[in-house]
Amino acid sequence: TKTIKMYMAGNRQQRQWVIMAAKEQGLMPTTEGGLMFAYELTMIIDGYPGQEHSWPVYPAYKDVIDLTAASQMTYTPTMLVAYGGPFSENYYYENENPHDDAKLRRFTPHSVIDRVTRRRGQWFLPEEYVFTDHGVAAKDVMEAGGRVGIGSHGQLQGLGYHWELWSVASGGMSNHDALRAATIIGAEAIGLDQDVGSIEVGKLADLVVLDGDPLESLRNTNTITHVMMNGRLYEGETLNEIWPRQRALVMPDYWQDDPVGVGAGIGIR
Repeated sequence: TKTIKMYMAGNRQQRQWVIMAAKEQGLMPTTEGGLMFAYELTMIIDGYPGQEHSWPVYPAYKDVIDLTAASQMTYTPTMLVAYGGPFSENYYYENENPHDDAKLRRFTPHSVIDRVTRRRGQWFLPEEYVFTDHGVAAKDVMEAGGRVGIGSHGQLQGLGYHWELWSVASGGMSNHDALRAATIIGAEAIGLDQDVGSIEVGKLADLVVLDGDPLESLRNTNTITHVMMNGRLYEGETLNEIWPRQRALVMPDYWQDDPVGVGAGIGIR
């Protein structure tokens, strides 16, 4: 592996031992923000190359922005579970219609989609959300020469990454900087930039082909027509392989349909 996660281990001295050992082993340790701003600042100062979760306070002033940028730590704010206010994932459940998204329904069991979309139990006025405020800090870090990553926290596979990207850019970050965060900066943050993150000779042929220009509208990241993974080309809607082989993706029968005649929402196979 090239990376580990230091998840709020011990006291500051013990966390310094972890980063020292990681450097000796050539690892790229990221960290857990944990809703403790002073603790997060010590991890920047001590040389950790990555930090996950939004800072719990905003706005971020110039001293914090400049420190973060100068350290070259990759700040990955995970806006879908933003700190300091409602999670931004609820914003998208309220304003989008993921339940009826055909691609999502193809690749996600219906029971999973129903569980997260039919009844959320939470609703917020737009002004309650904080992800745009956190997005301003992300923009400022990038414009100061720092590094921001995209991490959707596993909240919703597929669409969640797009939601996260749009949220990170919602504070005014340029589309170009947002795309850098989603590609080469993210690859560098976990030590994989020699293989992925940009289109260069010698790197893996891992590509997404879009039907719209994300530099014009970041929402066009969700216009994927084709995916190439390690040189094999797939349809974006189905993931059927179309080159060099012609081969349909085989989906298991149980994936799409819920069991019939089973009470209490319990499926037995």
